[in-house]
Amino acid sequence: MKGVFVKNAGLSVLLALGACAAGTPPVALEPNPSSVETVTVSVGPCFGFCPVFDVTIASDGAVSFVGQRHTAVLGARRREAGADAYKMLASELAAFRPTLGTEARIPCDAAISDTSSYTVTWRGSDGRLTVATLQSRCPSGPAERLDAMLRELPDRLGIADWAKQTSRPGVSRG
Repeated sequence: MKGVFVKNAGLSVLLALGACAAGTPPVALEPNPSSVETVTVSVGPCFGFCPVFDVTIASDGAVSFVGQRHTAVLGARRREAGADAYKMLASELAAFRPTLGTEARIPCDAAISDTSSYTVTWRGSDGRLTVATLQSRCPSGPAERLDAMLRELPDRLGIADWAKQTSRPGVSRG
């Protein structure tokens, strides 16, 4: 008789827990769309000691910087550049933006293989990503103009002091 009571008590606990769990709303797996659009530029490593960092500017003008390697500032920093800075940058980058929701490589006629790469990611207010990649220091072809624009980006966004190339003892290149 005692064994039947223990079994029934265990079953009752499981049913009670199941009833509680059934009322719990599901966890959202999709990102929540917001009215803020962003442009993120990720600067990848080179064969030497090139700065490696990500910088994001939001449509409200918030700038987020994350120095990863060979930058004066390692880690995250934030500043305000103003909504006009975002509008101007988005307008200038529009000519290089691939079709909404796609990824494309911007061609360089004579790419130099040991230089940094750029990844430009547009995130729309609906959360959809559009991505363009290119090699830095492109001397000709469609990527030449975009490369020049992206090299000026730290100055334009007020992060040049953070993104400045800095070598540290014991840190290897790349």
